Formats: sequence, C-alpha cells, structure tokens
Amino acid sequence: MARVIVFDLYGVIARTQPEQARRDLVELAGVSGEAFWEAYWACRPAYDAGQDSAGYWAAVADRLGARFADVPALISADLESWSHVDPAMVALVHELADAGHRLGLLSNIVEDLVPVWESGHAQWLGRFSSLTFSCRIGVAKPDPRAYRICAERIGADPVEVLFFDDNETNVRAAREAGMTAEVFTSAGQVRRLVREDTPAR
Repeated sequence: MARVIVFDLYGVIARTQPEQARRDLVELAGVSGEAFWEAYWACRPAYDAGQDSAGYWAAVADRLGARFADVPALISADLESWSHVDPAMVALVHELADAGHRLGLLSNIVEDLVPVWESGHAQWLGRFSSLTFSCRIGVAKPDPRAYRICAERIGADPVEVLFFDDNETNVRAAREAGMTAEVFTSAGQVRRLVREDTPAR
C-alpha cells in the first residue's frame, strides 16, 4: 500500500536563501540588515497569501520608514534567491514516485515565483499529484485551512498524509490538522520514515 507524502518546498526540496543573496538584498535595500530582515519577514505572510510584489515591497519600505531606490532590482534579486533546488531531494522525489507513492507539495510561496518553478522544474514537479501554493489558495501555513485544502487536493484524509517541513511551527500545525508530520532533516530521514510507515504489501 503506497503512502501519501506531502513536502514543503523551501528548506526541504528547494534551498533557502544563500548567504550571498541575503547580503545582496540588504545592499540593494540600503538599510541595516537586522532592520531589513525584521521588516522582510513581518510583511511576508500577505505576500505568501497572494499580495503582489509591488505591494509587498511598499509594505516593507513603509515598515522601515525608508524609500527603496530600485524596487525592480529588489524583486529580481529576491526571486532569484528562492530559485535553487537540492539535487538529492529531487532524486528522492523521482524515487518515491517510481515506488508508487502519491506525492503532494504544500508551500508558502509568492505568486511571482510559481512560474519560475513551473517553467524551470516541470520534470520533477510533474511527479506530484497536487501542488498547493499559498499564493493560489489565499492562506499560508500554519493556517489550518492550508493543510485541509492540501489534503482535499491530493484526495486523501489528513490522517493518511505523512508531511515534511523544515519549520517546527508548521509541523505542529500539520499534526493538529490530523497529519503525521516530521521536521525535515535529510533525504535519508525521509527514506527511513517512509519505509517504517508504509505497510507491507
């Protein structure tokens, strides 16, 4: 019997922002790093839930009491910083799909990044039965609605889902929604837990 496995994207299959990309964003913004990142993340939930990029960066500037000299450059640098995969995890996606597992993706992601992934990573994204993007459903993790929508889209009851996310808050929320959920650490961890959790045929 195959297992229903749902992955977060960033910090699991995709890499989080490289340090150089983070430094580049701070330099483009022209404000101190600590203040920039506080505003960047404080304003992010609305962006993840579907706000347009211009509105997001206007909110960040407003929170900082600043004016950005080149918003298009900030938008471009930000999108590029979130566009890198972990090859080991891409290989695992193919491996699990080949083994007959039903796969889903549940990601907090901004609208501008969706076409980047869909155009550049169609081969492995095509192995997923469902793609649930926060910007397309209007809610982001850890909102319980995100997990319910994800389960509905993959055609499973939450109790049938094994979910991996690198954020402990999101993992707790998934468990409260009825899923089996684990804080992601590695491809090896996923293989072990899937093997232990999958009933023998």
